[in-house]
Amino acid sequence: MIKKNSLLFLAGLVWSIAGYNVLNIGYQAYKENVSIILVALSVTIFLLFKNKIFGNMVEKHTKRITEYRNDKQWFWKFFDIKSFAIMAFMMSFGIIVRVNNLAPESFIAFFYTGLGSALLFSGLKFISNYLRINFVRYAH
Repeated sequence: MIKKNSLLFLAGLVWSIAGYNVLNIGYQAYKENVSIILVALSVTIFLLFKNKIFGNMVEKHTKRITEYRNDKQWFWKFFDIKSFAIMAFMMSFGIIVRVNNLAPESFIAFFYTGLGSALLFSGLKFISNYLRINFVRYAH
């Protein structure tokens, strides 16, 4: 078991690693597919996922974690069941698409770059929340 506020750091670490890996796949696909249109699509995907999906999840999980009554929690409690299911689906779908060549490299380039950037940004937001909560707690 770990301190509940450490779950925020763990979530940030997991999301940041996942984001970096997805971003790297997109970056590698960009090597042969650079264009203004794809960059604009990457930015659009980033903003969509950051603002409409991951941003809400970061706030929801931060609130849930900080409201745990017990200070010690199991390490897997950084996510709820629904979020683990979403993560498993996204990873499985992404692997199936890439392994079976179901999408062109240009799609992988813009979509994975935007998605990976949003995941990485959200992971850093979890870590920022962890630092903010712990800094405020110890500053008083």
